[in-house]
Amino acid sequence: MKNHKETEGSLKPSLKARHMTMIALGGSIGTGLFLASGSAISSSGPGGALLAYAAVGLMVYFLMNSLGELATYLPDSGSFSTYASRFVSPAFGFAVGWNFWYNWAITIAAELAAATVIIKFWFPDSPSAIWSLLFLLIMFGLNFLSTKSFGESEFWFAIIKIITVIVFLTLGVLMIFGVIGGEFVGLKNFNLGGSSFHGGFFAFVGVFMAAGFSFQGTELIGVAAGESENPRKNVPRAIRQVFWRILIFYVFSIFVIGMLIPYTDPSLLNSDLNNIGVSPFTLLFEKAGLAFAAAVMNAVILSSVLSAGNSGMYAATRVLYSMAKNGLAPKFLGKLNRRSIPVNALILTTSIGMLAFLASFFGDGIVYIWLLNASGMCGFINWLAISVCHYRFRRAFLAQGHSLKELPFVARFFPSGPIFAFILCLIAIFGQNLGAFTGDSIDWYGIVVSYISIPLFLMIWFGYRFVKKTKIIPLEQCDLSTID
Repeated sequence: MKNHKETEGSLKPSLKARHMTMIALGGSIGTGLFLASGSAISSSGPGGALLAYAAVGLMVYFLMNSLGELATYLPDSGSFSTYASRFVSPAFGFAVGWNFWYNWAITIAAELAAATVIIKFWFPDSPSAIWSLLFLLIMFGLNFLSTKSFGESEFWFAIIKIITVIVFLTLGVLMIFGVIGGEFVGLKNFNLGGSSFHGGFFAFVGVFMAAGFSFQGTELIGVAAGESENPRKNVPRAIRQVFWRILIFYVFSIFVIGMLIPYTDPSLLNSDLNNIGVSPFTLLFEKAGLAFAAAVMNAVILSSVLSAGNSGMYAATRVLYSMAKNGLAPKFLGKLNRRSIPVNALILTTSIGMLAFLASFFGDGIVYIWLLNASGMCGFINWLAISVCHYRFRRAFLAQGHSLKELPFVARFFPSGPIFAFILCLIAIFGQNLGAFTGDSIDWYGIVVSYISIPLFLMIWFGYRFVKKTKIIPLEQCDLSTID
């Protein structure tokens, strides 16, 4: 097996182990935890929210194991597109690559729109376009300077979020036991009304969807593996650490919120970008006596959305570059500058972020929801593709006479792991907006907004297959060669 090393005209392996861990960790801790956790508890109760996040956490565990096996054997910045092209079919790789790029390119615009909403906390009368341009230039600059500058920025963005969560959990535990606040809370809020589960099945499914969105971003480590200094060592280490840390941060945080704030508290349901003052994190910090809690959480959440946009710009750029190198995107997107940055792919990806400027014409919150809905389904499609690619890769690896001892990292629970993840991803995809079907009348607008990504993905997949006359690759013919 050949080693992963830098070659002329290729991306430079610049990301260290600490960068890899924080890229995956920072990509998933954000508004889903700081804001959406409150509405999850309000909708399904603390027990329902805990169960939903634990179920999605288990799915992410299997997906990260699958991705770890793929990314350590074949560390490539094209990641999902490359794996799909090699182990399923070129058409599937084409569709997965463009789906991934679209998802994160739109996420840049969505996060920029979110940032303009958050910044209004301090500057309520300032123009949105100025802030969108400023934040877009910051993201572009971090990605344009070097891969290392991107890695360092994500490292410190993630540190801010991790410190915030640790302080929150520490204060929360002290408040539960009455060390702060002077009152032992016990389980009275957690079992309010005689149960910790509320809202019924559809409320639980809705929280399951929200949990899925919250965890999206962990898969970015598969893209970063292509520029890791030692992917065979750093990727498995990051994957093992990231899963447990995220699960502890999310599940433990929801437990603390459920213990201290009744699920009937209207503040939990009203927490959003326009009202960070009633974020469960803000409420508990204020209850602990921390002055300026709302301003601090506003700054933390601002760093979170900038981190998500920064990661999205990096990942979308690298996948677009790799697709160009593999003939799945225009060749000019495969050009590198002197610092080994795919500058053309970066410029095209950044231009999509310019959509955020629409915020200044149609209202910040409205555009944010539009953009988020447009890309919401794509993340689950990416996850589904990971499970399919891993299943096909392992079967092809064994079919071609290889031994599992040759793999740098062996995913646990094969084939049940990727199959379980595949099934849960399907449930997440088709359960995206059950409310549109269960009301007094069918909500056709809601159906189109929620499910438009499915027909688009299938059209791209089968359109490429029809034009290029490609077929599913037999297991014995899958390309198992590694990077030079």
